[in-house]
Amino acid sequence: MSDFDAIVVGAGCAGSVAAYELAKAGKSVLVVERGNFAGAKNMTGGRIYSHSLKKVFPDFESEAPLERKITHERIAMLDPASGTTIDFTSPELAEEGKDSYSVLRGPFDQWLAGKAEGAGAEYICGIAVEDLIKDESGRVAGVRAGEDEITADVVILAEGANPVLSERCLGNPRPKASQMAVGIKEVFELPEGVIEDRFLLPEGEGAAMLFVGDCTKGSVGGGFLYTNRESVSLGLVATISAAADGSRNEVPVYQMLEDFKNHPAVAPIIRGAKMVEHSGHMVPEGGYDMIPKYVFDGCLLAGETAGLCMNMGYQVRGMDFAVASGQMAAKAAVDALDKGDVSEAGLSSYREMMEASFVIQDLRTFSKWPHVMEEWGSMFTDYPVMVKEIFNAMFSVDGSPQKPLAKRMMPIIKKRGLLKLAGEVRKAVRAL
Repeated sequence: MSDFDAIVVGAGCAGSVAAYELAKAGKSVLVVERGNFAGAKNMTGGRIYSHSLKKVFPDFESEAPLERKITHERIAMLDPASGTTIDFTSPELAEEGKDSYSVLRGPFDQWLAGKAEGAGAEYICGIAVEDLIKDESGRVAGVRAGEDEITADVVILAEGANPVLSERCLGNPRPKASQMAVGIKEVFELPEGVIEDRFLLPEGEGAAMLFVGDCTKGSVGGGFLYTNRESVSLGLVATISAAADGSRNEVPVYQMLEDFKNHPAVAPIIRGAKMVEHSGHMVPEGGYDMIPKYVFDGCLLAGETAGLCMNMGYQVRGMDFAVASGQMAAKAAVDALDKGDVSEAGLSSYREMMEASFVIQDLRTFSKWPHVMEEWGSMFTDYPVMVKEIFNAMFSVDGSPQKPLAKRMMPIIKKRGLLKLAGEVRKAVRAL
């Protein structure tokens, strides 16, 4: 007999939700986390869309360590000295089922782990899983961590964005550098009232802000900012293939962040704030095309290990995918365990649930977008400059007679090629 019905590798959103569902169904489950505690090494910009979490924990709002409900959306285009920002707020952003919250992954992941432990799951932290055990038929039958071998009927890999076990033990391909990004983030302490004043927020509400342009020095990627209760999370994400190519970008990522913090559109936000956290992490950004095989004999993949992340430029999602995939992986495992068939065929209900869910369907719908972004260099270089020139032409008054607005706008657009701009925008709209 196996030591456990299931072993979960990783205590992030996908792993702890899977453990909770398995334990709730009466299965013996062990979670192995290489960090010293759940959330010790996890990082996110800081936002979770609540719809998938609510299916697991219907009353999570009353107990989860949430920071602020996001009711303001902002998108900014930056050139080296200017910024153009769209600010949107609406009551619909706060409606149940459409709402989202800023979170800090340390306390949030510990809360998830506590829920799983409360349901009966066991956790071992500070130990890295080095290998997967397979039986004579090739079925995954447990894990090897140091000198210990622990067996299970099902293993769920939720090891994060660097899927070492998935690649080495299951044969999945290593993600391409163009499909992965490096994220770097700092957290700045600010009083609640100061945050609300600087972002024009009602008491207790929050804002999310995404940046494109100078923050990544023309590389594919962007900046982000999320308001917490008494801090703001500020950072950027840059595609590894571009950020590491010195011929395309001479500025290292850490310098990008320093320049970003000192940009005229950003510096006033964190003026007087104390930096209390600095972290970095890889992020899967290849979309649908980078999803590997995620159902094997005795093993399932969930969360970022399965490439489940989507950056739309105006919307970044990953945690809701992780929660949903963790729940579905657990349900498939419970069903397979009850039927006594943990082969790939016996676990195939996971694939069926994923294909029928928003997770795979959303990633498939926007499958062309990562390629459009990768080839749309002017979005990160010239577009912010063009927008600046357009608004300078609109708002600058120097006492000389002004031409009609259209005559001021057209030279700015024409010098970039009207047909070229129209073609680029059309391609982007079709991908979205």
